[in-house]
Amino acid sequence: QVQLVESGGGLVQPGGSLTLSCAASGGTLDSYAIGWFRQAAGKEREGFLCTKPSDALPHYGGTYYADSVKGRFTVFRDNAKSTVYLRMNSMKPDETAIYYCAADFTRQYYSPSIHMVPSNYDSWGRGTQVTVSS
Repeated sequence: QVQLVESGGGLVQPGGSLTLSCAASGGTLDSYAIGWFRQAAGKEREGFLCTKPSDALPHYGGTYYADSVKGRFTVFRDNAKSTVYLRMNSMKPDETAIYYCAADFTRQYYSPSIHMVPSNYDSWGRGTQVTVSS
């Protein structure tokens, strides 16, 4: 069974940058949709981006970013390392949360309307804490 492990969290100043990693053990991630979510204290888990499998056909489109992170966050894959990275720039204090990656090992297609919904993923990492504060 493929397990996901997030890393790279920590304390970052407002306006600063951080890069998170989502590494797979026991398998690869290149053929699966990946989502990134975050959950602030007392709030529901929020999806803010999803990305298609590396081998997905072009008509599936590209990575979907929620408006709240568009232009500041970027996701990219290193398939040789079975790792997905999340680069976060210009971070804001209200983005303090536990950040999770998730993989959909079930579906053979990709759709942001599906892959922005937490319940549509069947594998999750344990999360990594990100704190944005001066």
